[in-house]
Amino acid sequence: MKAMILAAGKGERLRPLTLHTPKPLIPVAGVPLIGYHLRALRAAGFQEVVINHAWLGAQIEAALGDGSAWGLQIRYSAETEPLETGGGIFRALPLLGAEPFLLVNGDVWTDYDFARLRRPLTGLAHLVLVDNPPHHPQGDFGLSAGLVSEAVRPRLTYSGLAIVQPRLFAGCQPGAFRLAPLLCQAMAGAAVSGEYYGGTWVDVGTRERLDLVERLLREHQE
Repeated sequence: MKAMILAAGKGERLRPLTLHTPKPLIPVAGVPLIGYHLRALRAAGFQEVVINHAWLGAQIEAALGDGSAWGLQIRYSAETEPLETGGGIFRALPLLGAEPFLLVNGDVWTDYDFARLRRPLTGLAHLVLVDNPPHHPQGDFGLSAGLVSEAVRPRLTYSGLAIVQPRLFAGCQPGAFRLAPLLCQAMAGAAVSGEYYGGTWVDVGTRERLDLVERLLREHQE
């Protein structure tokens, strides 16, 4: 199974840190944020990783290279215009192949064990859901009997971690589009499974949450 890390965002809320450094390369406890994903993927047995990029993407390629320093094979999907999540994944599909792949947002930090997702996928996607953080109290989707739905309450938050079947993008055209509508359409056909994760997860979207990850890592080291 291959993995894809979404790393094309500009990190507007982390300015001025992201004015000259792409968000995935912002150091957290001495390691680039994306480095924690690379370490976790390698530990989980993944070998091939695709990373999309746009803002200051050349820096990402220069820093990570072919992935050998991380024990991985990294390939890049460069975007010259904003494609959003769905469009970015669609553009990278030729690099990902025809089999289901692990998808992870580059701007989250978690201690979730990626090895748990190395399993067969029966539907079009499998989502990892977490408790709603203070900045997103309304959540995204509900979970019932192992299936994810918009209609189920209470809602949980999509963690940015999933397994995705390339067939989810059947009929899509190149360009900018979001992933969420495709997932919702698949949910309507009961084709999206899910699981709840109650461990550590942080959406590193602001300086305050970046500082939170720093504190969590220090506490873990102590």
